Amino acid sequence: MTEQTPPTPAVDVRDPRVLRAVAHPLRAALLGLLRAEGPSTASKLGQRLGESSGSTSYHLRQLAGFGLVEEVPGEGTGRERWWRALHRSTRWNTEDVVGRPGGREVVEELTHQNLATQRRLLAAHAAQREQLDEAWRDATSLNDWALHLSPAGARALVDELNDVLERWRAGREEPGQPLVQVLVDVFRLVEHPS
Repeated sequence: MTEQTPPTPAVDVRDPRVLRAVAHPLRAALLGLLRAEGPSTASKLGQRLGESSGSTSYHLRQLAGFGLVEEVPGEGTGRERWWRALHRSTRWNTEDVVGRPGGREVVEELTHQNLATQRRLLAAHAAQREQLDEAWRDATSLNDWALHLSPAGARALVDELNDVLERWRAGREEPGQPLVQVLVDVFRLVEHPS
């Protein structure tokens, strides 16, 4: 079987149509599984997600049409095609997208989708935490920080944090080790919730 890790670190998206493809819940789930677990077939992905192979196959072809996944060359048969993600992550700058037709709506949709995904990941961690060995429990970090920053300062912080993660991905990642989730959120509240 082909290499598990997608060949390209990230795709920078400026076209709202591509973001719309990623915003579809089933497509997002398919892309997420291919990125996290490596190549798979539409049938296996369908079983994993409780969907028919016809549905997963259709949505994989849609993702392929936007250059986000591809059939794995030389793997599978006509009936059992293997698919892989082409990028480890999808990035976009809101300002590049919101002024284009449909851009603001898809950014809002993806924001809500990403928040829902983060809630699911954190809830899963909370439910599974006691199953982890002590070394993993000790390595876990769930911190929050509050800093006084301007919009330009917040943007610089985001860029620096993303640069650190890119450096770790490029030079410090440990193939064969478990996947570790890293959530980076920088946001302003109009009013702090009570």
